Amino acid sequence: MISMTFCIPRRKYISRIRSVAFAILALWFFSIGLFYVLPTNYPNEFSKDSSQGSSDTAHIIQRIDSLFAELKVLKINNMEMKKILGNANPEGAAALAAASLAANAKDWSFGLNDVRSAGEPLEAYEKTRRSLEYDLKELWYNIRSRQGNLDENDLAQMQDVYRTLRSHLIKLRAADGYEAFREQETAELATLVQDRLHVLQNPKHCDTAKKLVCNLNKGCGFGCQVHHVCYCLVVAYATGRTLILESRGWRYNRQGWEQIFLPVSDTCTFSGTSKRDDFASGKTEDSRVVQLPIVDFLKPKPDYLPISIPADIADRLEKVHGEPHIWWVGQFMKFLLRLQPQFQNIIDSHVSKLGVSSPTVGIHVRRTDKIGTEASLHSLKEYMVHAEEYFSIMEKVHGQVKRRVFIASDEPSVIAEAMNSYPRPEWEILGDAKVAQSASMGQRYNGAGLVGILKDVFVLAECDFVVCTFSSQVCRLAYELIQAKHTDASERFVSLDDVYYYGGGNGLVQVATAPHKPRNDEEIELKVGDKIGVAGNHWNGMSKGTNQRTHRKGLYPSYKARNLIQRVSFPKVKWWLQAAAAD
Repeated sequence: MISMTFCIPRRKYISRIRSVAFAILALWFFSIGLFYVLPTNYPNEFSKDSSQGSSDTAHIIQRIDSLFAELKVLKINNMEMKKILGNANPEGAAALAAASLAANAKDWSFGLNDVRSAGEPLEAYEKTRRSLEYDLKELWYNIRSRQGNLDENDLAQMQDVYRTLRSHLIKLRAADGYEAFREQETAELATLVQDRLHVLQNPKHCDTAKKLVCNLNKGCGFGCQVHHVCYCLVVAYATGRTLILESRGWRYNRQGWEQIFLPVSDTCTFSGTSKRDDFASGKTEDSRVVQLPIVDFLKPKPDYLPISIPADIADRLEKVHGEPHIWWVGQFMKFLLRLQPQFQNIIDSHVSKLGVSSPTVGIHVRRTDKIGTEASLHSLKEYMVHAEEYFSIMEKVHGQVKRRVFIASDEPSVIAEAMNSYPRPEWEILGDAKVAQSASMGQRYNGAGLVGILKDVFVLAECDFVVCTFSSQVCRLAYELIQAKHTDASERFVSLDDVYYYGGGNGLVQVATAPHKPRNDEEIELKVGDKIGVAGNHWNGMSKGTNQRTHRKGLYPSYKARNLIQRVSFPKVKWWLQAAAAD
């Protein structure tokens, strides 16, 4: 039962009542739409898979019904509060009702800049809102995966219902009165993390500061190496050591990291001694200088590695972000990837020349070294289907929008294919064939190759939405940077293969939120609270993983589990407080 206190300012009531009204309308439309378009009886030739799809859909509807019930409780509580206020102050209640009608009229006409701040949202409200979006996505994945068994008109209507409901959720968030809180809280958390990293990396006395030495030259590509540096900085943060990044002879630029990016420290750039203790020994707490190996050589892995988040900011972060662990990594990437002015000018000029503006969908198509080893080949159409979906939803929110797509690839022909297959005026395809050529295997490790990959990464990070393959380090890097640019960008992606993961870090774990009884030998049992080691999402309504209680590996409905936020108390010593006290 969700309760509300009587000391909340009256302006919150309008926004909360309005929020519930939006949600009720959306869910009512959803129920009616599914009633008319979902087949009630599948023909026999549809096979066992089709009946399972119907069962999956029913389970998801039950989940959304449960969420609806939670929102209904919020509505009842708000109605009771409104009645109490009306009895105490009839004139005030009348004014409140008039203001509510006026506010709703503005909301539906999208005068959203005039929405009053409702203060801080209830945690239950934020979780319910995100769960609705997640469950709707999983429902659509399930329906879409069985489109061959559905009448074309029925499928089109279901798709339109889905898009309409997604647009209602976007409107709900914009009009609920809580966006000002979300923006401010996210900005404060970002400032907190950036300030801590600045303190860590600029000790008052470098000669006596404890240091962690990291060598940039891990034997892999750009995205992998940047994630390696991020891992080094996370370990430095957790252990209270200033990171010393050794980058001379870097395969992308022989002069080192600092010629391209701002130094990771302004005041402490050398270890000061040739004596270094090995971090992997586990006996370095009192060592002044420690050498950090690549993450592959750490056994056991520290619990504070991504995808964990620090416990001291977890409550605040979980309220404002759907995937706190990705936001956390994004803040480290933001600190590390501050370009030198001349390279920042190159990127700014490139973005301007391309004509990137909102809304733009960024697509990253990897076609060379990954194919056949770490990733499967995906056609351009597979990416563009999701771009079309994004723009169709946005049009239900904002009216007609320009279908603008930026394409980054290591294969120049992909850009030409897109321009031919998706012509103007309906589509505007942005891309640079010269940059794509510089990403080829023969050129990527020279100066032009580095500039090219920087252009792709930073332009992708400027996009409103990305479609890519999370098996690619570059794709994940762009997605991480996007988190640092928006209040909550956790849903601004589609991956054609993997779920998000941090290479070498701690694995993704989900917790079951609903029970599941296996329907065939491929599925696993779930009880509420079971922890599941995630192997992947099949993007058809089902995920694969290992139930840590039963040790059984198999499939389970994606909507019946949620990512488990792994909170870890680190660092043990709050070194930023010590630095402040010393000043």
